[in-house]
Amino acid sequence: MKRIKKEKVIGQDINKNKVELEVSKMKFRPSVYGVLVEDNKVFLSKQFDGYDFPGGEMEIDETIEEALKREFKEETGIEVKTKEVLECRHDFWLTPFEKQQCNSILMYFLCEKVGGEISIDGFDEYEKQYAGMPEWIDIKDIDKIKFYNPVDSIGIIKKAAEILKNI
Repeated sequence: MKRIKKEKVIGQDINKNKVELEVSKMKFRPSVYGVLVEDNKVFLSKQFDGYDFPGGEMEIDETIEEALKREFKEETGIEVKTKEVLECRHDFWLTPFEKQQCNSILMYFLCEKVGGEISIDGFDEYEKQYAGMPEWIDIKDIDKIKFYNPVDSIGIIKKAAEILKNI
């Protein structure tokens, strides 16, 4: 059966408002994010007036693990190794500054810290506009903060904490 190609899809912007996106203008954007939990705290990137998991877009020549290590280090100064997949999903979205229309696969991994110091020295010019110093947030307080991503962040954090508790 031949599939009829769509001209437009419904996605969301950074504030989770529904937006209509033109398929002909979309970019395919696989991305990876790390979930680092230690001592009942989760390590999050400060973004705008909320938070997100450290991570971002994969480069064409990177493996998933290479991209996650690079993105995590650039955004936090912390070196990590990947453990296991916590979440994998899809999202159509509109980036906040460049207004780029994206078809994105988002992969979230449990991580383990292996080195580094907390820093934002790896920020690019774009990240300097909206991101700040990453922070350790007590897991008991995660339901009080705003997240900038399309996933169930609280559920992902709880899943990570549960896995670590059973190791």
